[in-house]
Amino acid sequence: MKSDLDRLMSERNIDALMVTGSAHANPAMYYMVNGAKLGEVTVVIKKRGEAPVIIANSMERDEAAKSGLRVIDRNQFDGAKLLNEEKGNALRARARLMAAMLDELSITGRVAVYGREEQGAAFALWSELMTMRPDLQIVGEYNNSIFERAWYTKDADEVARIRAVGEKTMIVVGDTWDFLAGHRAQDGVLVKPDGSPLTVGDVKREIRRWSMDLNIEHPDDFIFAIGRDAGVPHSHGEDSDPIALGQTIVYDIFPTEAGGGYFFDFTRTWCVGYAPPEVEKAYHEVMEIFNIATDSMQAGASCAQYQKMTNDYFEAHGHPTTRTNPKTIEGYVHSLGHGVGLNIHESPRLSEFEGNLDTLEPGVAITVEPGLYYPDRGFGVRVEDFLWLNPATKTLETIGEFKKDLVIPLKAM
Repeated sequence: MKSDLDRLMSERNIDALMVTGSAHANPAMYYMVNGAKLGEVTVVIKKRGEAPVIIANSMERDEAAKSGLRVIDRNQFDGAKLLNEEKGNALRARARLMAAMLDELSITGRVAVYGREEQGAAFALWSELMTMRPDLQIVGEYNNSIFERAWYTKDADEVARIRAVGEKTMIVVGDTWDFLAGHRAQDGVLVKPDGSPLTVGDVKREIRRWSMDLNIEHPDDFIFAIGRDAGVPHSHGEDSDPIALGQTIVYDIFPTEAGGGYFFDFTRTWCVGYAPPEVEKAYHEVMEIFNIATDSMQAGASCAQYQKMTNDYFEAHGHPTTRTNPKTIEGYVHSLGHGVGLNIHESPRLSEFEGNLDTLEPGVAITVEPGLYYPDRGFGVRVEDFLWLNPATKTLETIGEFKKDLVIPLKAM
């Protein structure tokens, strides 16, 4: 949580945090500016033990003020003058600008840097800054950064925003169910009023329209895959595919607040009209381990044990897993779940690997999503719910409730 930043900085001997770039698609910046819509020249600096400070373009001063943080006008550092003094050397001018910003807040020592910037340019900038200012040590973190660790748990305000996205998503999912159920079938496929086949693309267009009406977005689109494509976990589906009766549809929807912000993640598997026996069997097994895993989850438990439990279950029921065969593309081929927040994939990781020390700390917001995939047999099954481990009650709460029926019955067959 954000309240953990100073403790984490102290533990890692970090004197200040510096975040660069716009708030859009830049989780660290978005987090620090409390969602204010700021542009690409924004810099946020947080000195250990003090509140963050925004350095923003004066044209964005009103938007920056919405953050509730102290705002410094970037123009006071006169970047154009620095560029002239450096005779057009943009790298040295930018390094001097960053040094001036740090000086304004009396910062020296170890400064950890984050944000969105082209990797080569960022490397050149921080190297130049350290050459220019030996009293600064620019620190880069790889994996389990201060921000990633702060995001590990979510406070009530963050969960309220996730819950709001989840509620809107459930409306979209319900509309999708009703849309499919409201079509008639002809020659084994759903058809539109003019008699032409209803396709994946037709359904996706409606999902996007419903989402837009509710002010949620799909930055990475969403998954609506049928038949063989449902057997490939991250296939988004082919627009031209007809909605055929009896074929599995994996519907994985992971929208965010409009303009960027907190994600929600949710999956259901459906068959229209009926489900073949082998699909029913796979679905029953996926649901059984889903219930076993979620019923056994408790605060403080190792996340790896739930992936182990799931691997054990599927292997006992005759399915390949990536534990028994890392190259398999059939059976159970991914982890049981992951954290979600300002990124669609965050810690903790419900994965079984050597060194996974993640635990179910109070406040984690996670997905649980077992699945079975048999592309060559033309089907895949996945069921996913979004759960929050309430710190007050130490119990798991489901965010986004929707029925887990496999078959969508048709009004007219």
